[in-house]
Amino acid sequence: MIHNPNNFLTAGKPLTEATRVMVMVHGRGGSAADILSLSKYIEGDNFAFVAPEAAGNSWYPYSFLKPMEDNEPHLSSALNVLASLRGRLQADYNFKPTQIYWFGFSQGACLALEFVARNALEYGGVFGLSGGLIGPPETDRNYDGSFSSTPIFLGCSDRDSHVPKERVLESEQVFNRMGASVMAKLYPNFPHSINEDELKIVNLLIADERLS
Repeated sequence: MIHNPNNFLTAGKPLTEATRVMVMVHGRGGSAADILSLSKYIEGDNFAFVAPEAAGNSWYPYSFLKPMEDNEPHLSSALNVLASLRGRLQADYNFKPTQIYWFGFSQGACLALEFVARNALEYGGVFGLSGGLIGPPETDRNYDGSFSSTPIFLGCSDRDSHVPKERVLESEQVFNRMGASVMAKLYPNFPHSINEDELKIVNLLIADERLS
């Protein structure tokens, strides 16, 4: 086991009191504390936030565009962390999938998007910023399951140094095919970072799903 599924931080409402939970996945070189600091920009006082931390602050060693076997066994261990967290949220805290949201940046966005694609359900929402589905070009995307209109937002620069815009658009097509309600937005000449507009869109999508 490379990544420890018990190594995570929380913020917001206690898990025992929250009615929704957002799993926040950090990028390469980042940390759980880094990504969790963005929770203060997420609107909704009924949220708990959970952020797992990668061993060595990296979920897998090479680019997400490399053959998947090049990033093993780290990639499988990282996906297992998200599976373990989702299982714990459902079993221990009684969150339904529709109450679980996924938020990732960069390498964390790639990991979160690949996880939900492999584990398609009707989630509360999925937000992948500066990321895309994992694997080299021409990877088969024969994922099972349906998102049942889950809102998915993909935000990225149109000339990101790590994430080709073609992969963002391919990911959009895959998620649309799997029944998600997808919004992809490419930002002209924007650096590899998160911008205010992306957080605004995340909050708009959360508001649409807000529990009455």
